[in-house]
Amino acid sequence: MPKHSQHRRRGRNALDADDLEWLDNAPETLDGPPEGDRWSTWDQSTPTEKGPRPHPGWLVTELAAVDTEHGILKTGKEADVHLISRGVPGTDRVCLLAAKRYRSSEHRLFHRDSGYLEGRRTRDDRMNRAMASRTAFGKQAIAAQWAVAEFSALCRLWELGVPVPYPVQIVGTEILQEFVGTADGYAAPRLAQVAEGLDGLWEQLVAAMVTLAREGLAHGDLSPYNLLVHDGRLVVIDLPQIVDVIAHPAGPSFLDRDARNVATWFAAKGVAAADPDDLPTLLRKEAGLGL
Repeated sequence: MPKHSQHRRRGRNALDADDLEWLDNAPETLDGPPEGDRWSTWDQSTPTEKGPRPHPGWLVTELAAVDTEHGILKTGKEADVHLISRGVPGTDRVCLLAAKRYRSSEHRLFHRDSGYLEGRRTRDDRMNRAMASRTAFGKQAIAAQWAVAEFSALCRLWELGVPVPYPVQIVGTEILQEFVGTADGYAAPRLAQVAEGLDGLWEQLVAAMVTLAREGLAHGDLSPYNLLVHDGRLVVIDLPQIVDVIAHPAGPSFLDRDARNVATWFAAKGVAAADPDDLPTLLRKEAGLGL
């Protein structure tokens, strides 16, 4: 492996004198990857900014890896999701990732922020005031808070066994996570597009929501459009607004809304077990909330 591939991103404090001399005198052409769009960002994240251990075997973590862009998977009001491949040039080591990139303060819509952020005040009063007044600094702080909240939620839920994409890493306001789809880059369909196997998918969803409720959590914006179905398995996505139903003043109402949204959809599709009244009651009980 070329020396520049081994040391291209390690912090200067981690390099010895010979490495530093080589790095300082290296030609500028070595800054870019031999192919692809950028060097892998894996070593730009601290251990707490990476997914739970053990890291899955399919994940490429080599320092010589490069990231290649393959287009947009989804556009949203707060973020866009891009498909990238991360691989080591000249080898068969490659994986597909979904890169969720929260938009800059000038291009994001904050239609949901006020309700969800009510339970997420920081210890910095200046930052709280900036977020409340939607200054440029405040909007940037909100963007960062959304990204951190989603990455933290993915890590927590993954460790709980909730079916979510594996959270690979976070770099600034970009979250890299497992791509849910085929090996050739076709994304898994959303539940709203699926017509078969709904009874089993309903059972999977109830189990996931019960696990969340027992942890005092609600998705906060659950619908058939942020649930994927891949090889008969339900996968929960889009978690920046995850709600602590105990700490948040409106937590129980978020829990109820999630339950009714999905139960109503399944009931309309003919799933006999789906009841828009029974599911909220079950989840409140599991969360230890009054009825």
